[in-house]
Amino acid sequence: MLFECFAHCLQRWAVDDDEVACESFRMNHPETRVRNETTDDFLELLKEWQKLCKQYVKESEVQDNADAITEFGNGTPDDSAVPPEELEVWKLVDICFGDPNNVRKRCLYFKVRWKGYGPNDDTWEPIEGLGNCNDAIKDFVIEGHKRKILPLPGAVDVVCGGPPCQGISGYNRNREFDEPFKCEKNKQIIVFMDIIQFLRPKYVCMENVLDILKFADATLARYALSRLIGMHYQSKLGIMAAGCYGLPQFRMRVFLLGCHPEEKLPPFPLPTHGAIVKNSCPLAFERNLVGWSDSTAVQLETPIVLEDILSDLPKVGNAEDRDEMPYVKAPQTEFQRYIRTFSSEVQGPKSHAAKSKSKKSKPKLYDHRPLALGNDNYLRVLQIPKKKGANFRDLPGVIVGSDNVAKLDPTKERVLLPSGRPLVRCSRYTILLCMCNLKLARL
Repeated sequence: MLFECFAHCLQRWAVDDDEVACESFRMNHPETRVRNETTDDFLELLKEWQKLCKQYVKESEVQDNADAITEFGNGTPDDSAVPPEELEVWKLVDICFGDPNNVRKRCLYFKVRWKGYGPNDDTWEPIEGLGNCNDAIKDFVIEGHKRKILPLPGAVDVVCGGPPCQGISGYNRNREFDEPFKCEKNKQIIVFMDIIQFLRPKYVCMENVLDILKFADATLARYALSRLIGMHYQSKLGIMAAGCYGLPQFRMRVFLLGCHPEEKLPPFPLPTHGAIVKNSCPLAFERNLVGWSDSTAVQLETPIVLEDILSDLPKVGNAEDRDEMPYVKAPQTEFQRYIRTFSSEVQGPKSHAAKSKSKKSKPKLYDHRPLALGNDNYLRVLQIPKKKGANFRDLPGVIVGSDNVAKLDPTKERVLLPSGRPLVRCSRYTILLCMCNLKLARL
């Protein structure tokens, strides 16, 4: 099935406009070329790259020049023949489309390594300013084509993407109901489909929140599906719940699968676990819910709950600052045994698998540390009861009226912290405290 093949795919390219997300992806997938840019710029870059490859790349030249070209970004040129008052292009080391210099000029740029200078002095130069550097451009394109630094149409097997959900999510009170594509984030679905149309991959997988089927009569989902069908892709839409596949949360997600006409469209994977149902899918899309038929007798695994995931984690305090620590107890559940096992038999990032080549090494726990709170906020959090659904409404001195609005109890004296500040803040600050506590509770 396609989903089984995903685990064995070589993730060659990735793009995201969030720098931190890109850095995290690089660390977990060192074999992937990760680009920190918008998908709009990425698509324009792909179009320009295709033109350059058609202009400079010939089969005979690729082999002849491959061994003569230095690896991108390595080495420092000999500056013996360069007068100090002149700058000479030694080679090109990167390419992008956009405005990397923030000069309000969007076009194709090359990163230039100057003769006599090192990588710290590289600069982005527009292609129109490199009119006398045809040989350097040719060498870069030939080597880049050989190393597949960018995808070309027909060279990609699978494109996976999840356009941002902020413009769709029900938590967004300012959604554009009347004109969904007026929102810049929602426009990314258009760009995603434009990339599909340009690259023509064998398979397409798009993921998004369930609200994409509830918002604006499912306009965005219908648009995405119609674009795939318009490109003659076999297409199907499915709704799957994470809890049905062995995760400790119900969390329903929408998946849109597309398949090139010459390939076979695979089925969605059927549930493996029972689940604690939290919500339902829209009535209009009930038939898209992925599950076993009522007539099929199947024995599912027991639902996974938070205790199955967290019960082996050591306690940490507000001042905990270790990036890694040992586990203090043996795994208590099958999930915990699985999550500690990073070997060639387990699907996962290569960088993780490399950490446990030695069978004698004990698994370590990484990033098990809280966000350090100031003393006042820390004391406030300690007053939140350890029960399901607890929040700032459970603090001493707070009452909830019949209108479900929380307010200070006028019959009780205000509780103060050792600093002299009130335990419960007033007005909008109370709301902010509630949000902060809920976020920490999720962690």
